Amino acid sequence: MSDSNTTDFTNPSTFILLGIPGLETAHIWLSIPFCTMYIIAVLGNFTILFIVKVEPSLHGPMYYFLCMLAITDLVLSTSTLPKMLSIFWFNSREIDFSACLTQMYFIHSFSVVESGIFVAMALDRYVAICHPLRHSTILTNTVVAKIGLAVVLRGSILVLPYPFLARGWPYCRTNIIPHSYCEHIAVVKLACAIIRISSYYGLFVAMLVTGLDVFFVTMSYTQILRAIFSLPTKDARLKTFGTCSSHLCAILAFYIPALFSFLTHRFDHNVPLHFHVIFANLYLLVPPMLNPIIYGVRNKEIRGRLLHLFTHKRT
Repeated sequence: MSDSNTTDFTNPSTFILLGIPGLETAHIWLSIPFCTMYIIAVLGNFTILFIVKVEPSLHGPMYYFLCMLAITDLVLSTSTLPKMLSIFWFNSREIDFSACLTQMYFIHSFSVVESGIFVAMALDRYVAICHPLRHSTILTNTVVAKIGLAVVLRGSILVLPYPFLARGWPYCRTNIIPHSYCEHIAVVKLACAIIRISSYYGLFVAMLVTGLDVFFVTMSYTQILRAIFSLPTKDARLKTFGTCSSHLCAILAFYIPALFSFLTHRFDHNVPLHFHVIFANLYLLVPPMLNPIIYGVRNKEIRGRLLHLFTHKRT
């Protein structure tokens, strides 16, 4: 295996993931917070799915979108954390070439899906606040299903070229990836070819998705804030704004780390590699961990149902 790191090859059978380069001696200690966050993310998102399923009063557009978000968070965190923990605990660094491309596809496609779900949730809040009497007729179950399908198809189709382009490059330098998972640019940088197509397409997808989604979310909340400030009393304004606060917190928790990780990886070469890798992992783990907490704590219906389940079990 030691020779395979430097031997010329066109289609490597395996890649070697380094984990967090430069912090190999601290992998065991780093695994503790990462594993804790992963457990919280899994338990929290499954709890959200369970509560929405068993509570008929939560069978509405906002909670359907919340379930889509929970499923997406479970896929995102599970796509990276188990393999990363196996590197930390068992030094299991090898990953099959096809498995690496599959992991790449799931990470990037579901990141696009999550961004689209936030747009859908912003649309739901816009309709609920600006057109409350028409909310149930505009966002029917059929419309919600079509929006969900469109969001998934967008993420699936836009990211589909990533693994196909990556598979087509010749890899003759090394098969060592200085990362804890198969991030798109980290993989294609190993190719001994000019990778402008992969690089430019990845930049195009990131700018297109982020630009459009942030634009639509901003437009939705501009209209929402106009409607809120037109309300007659301060209590009414605060109560209405409270229905959006969970969504705003979740959006900030997703977009800020994502933009920081993307921009530093592509444009700021002075950022230490281990810092970038840690932040890239937090970007995929912190939102899945925080989203159930944000919605569970701030959403009165979910919080009430959760408390009811616990008190009912004790009784």
